[in-house]
Amino acid sequence: MTREKLMEFMSFNQKTIRPIETFQINGNFILGIYNGSLSKHDILIKYRQRNRGNWSRIRTPKHIHWAVDILIKMNNENIETKKFIKFLIKIWENVKPIKNARDKIDYLKIENLLEETKNNIRAYKRLSKHGEYSINFLVLLAKLLMIQEKTNLETAYMFRSLLEALKNGGDIFKIVSTATHNRR
Repeated sequence: MTREKLMEFMSFNQKTIRPIETFQINGNFILGIYNGSLSKHDILIKYRQRNRGNWSRIRTPKHIHWAVDILIKMNNENIETKKFIKFLIKIWENVKPIKNARDKIDYLKIENLLEETKNNIRAYKRLSKHGEYSINFLVLLAKLLMIQEKTNLETAYMFRSLLEALKNGGDIFKIVSTATHNRR
């Protein structure tokens, strides 16, 4: 699809809300990034997934979806998935929040989002055969969720807590609780 067709395809609310950027990943996912409303530079992330030749409706990814996919990968390739989680923790430590309009333009280019992780993505590619999401999609989505979280609250730690719970083999209740923002 051309960039303009992707932008149109990912528009919602009777086509009045258009993405500021779109990415087509592996021919099976399209990610859209929109201006959010929680803070001055907030971003909103949405995606469509191709399933049996048809595209899904526009969805908002939740941490729980991401965590379930990691758990499936972990069930099939525990050691490799834990290495992947450690890799994501390193990414978390280096992700910076969006602080101005220039950051928003620079951070949200796919080349910038994936450039420094290309070799690592290749190293974990085989995990893509387990679960719903490819490694490319997971890394891109994780980085965007990290940027979103840190942009809205620079001291945020929820995504990091989720990664730590997954890395440490936290019980399913702790992982689900963390992924769904339930702090009981």
